[in-house]
Amino acid sequence: MLKAITVLKRKPGMDVADFQRYWRTSHADIVLAMAGLRRYVQSHLILSGYSRGEPVHDGMAEVWYDDSAALKANAQSPEYVAVEADEVNFMDSSANVLLLVEDRTIIDQPAPVDGVKCVEFLHRREGMSPEDFQAHWGGSHGAIAARIPGIQRYVQSHVKLGGYRGGRQPAYDGAAITWWDSTEAMRAAADSAELAATRTDEANFLRPGGNPTIITKEHVIL
Repeated sequence: MLKAITVLKRKPGMDVADFQRYWRTSHADIVLAMAGLRRYVQSHLILSGYSRGEPVHDGMAEVWYDDSAALKANAQSPEYVAVEADEVNFMDSSANVLLLVEDRTIIDQPAPVDGVKCVEFLHRREGMSPEDFQAHWGGSHGAIAARIPGIQRYVQSHVKLGGYRGGRQPAYDGAAITWWDSTEAMRAAADSAELAATRTDEANFLRPGGNPTIITKEHVIL
């Protein structure tokens, strides 16, 4: 299964509520017309995420396909053209980020109803190969982070190695996605020894200070 992640920024000057409403209704209907979609999820930044100023990202869309052939076939369809044409109505396409990823599920439990979804966009440590980054993140680090109290579900979205072909560098090397019962549950874990151990290990594979995080509400469209 192949997943396409689009990290979104709303159109300059657009009200947050209007952006979220349009994305979840009008735009979602256009996306659903595309063939080959297996799953479609929108994650909207929670409103408190705007309390400290303008965020880097306003949300994330995830679309699943059977394989890369299905994705490529879709990209040439009139329905995909319609999706792209509609983007100018609510998003700043120049600020969007597209990642083709493969998911690795670390904690395989259902997402909590009415919970929150935390997404951390990762940059690998300078000088580290994508292969070594993915091996460490998916191996020893995944086991360490899985012990943080309060995490209900944990998925790592690893950028496909083809995204690095020819010396290319994706905007991010992956997305660490965790689901929690609430923001209060996240805060309760902040002082835990398990979270401290997780942060300590990040120096082994992540670039310091360069990993944006958004806390969102998940909307399953398909």
